[in-house]
Amino acid sequence: MEFTGAKLALFLGKELLVIRRDDHADIPYPNHWDLPGGGREMGESPEQCALRETQEEVGLELREQDLVWATSYISPEGDLTWFFVSHQPARLVNDVRFGSEGQGWALMAPGQYCAHPLAVPHFADRLRSYLETL
Repeated sequence: MEFTGAKLALFLGKELLVIRRDDHADIPYPNHWDLPGGGREMGESPEQCALRETQEEVGLELREQDLVWATSYISPEGDLTWFFVSHQPARLVNDVRFGSEGQGWALMAPGQYCAHPLAVPHFADRLRSYLETL
């Protein structure tokens, strides 16, 4: 099965960078807190997909070696997707340049994201899985 997309839990210091999704009824989880990432473009590896989407959505250019944890899973829609984690210095918050998708971005404690009623549920689950490894 080919993968369809990838997400990145991006820590800037101890906090997680999150993106508020657009509030349109025709998208999954409108107005929820999301993580950088999205759909695969032709020929991309899971890592390339997550890194490209992160650069497009928040302007941060990371490298594959910056990805410290990865897992694949089946999404609620039945697609194979990837979930990555990267820990970067808090000072990178100054380099964030929000892209054209979503309503804005914020930093959130990882536990707060996992418990937030507007967190995308399966991304909160993936993040909890990672946090349990620490």
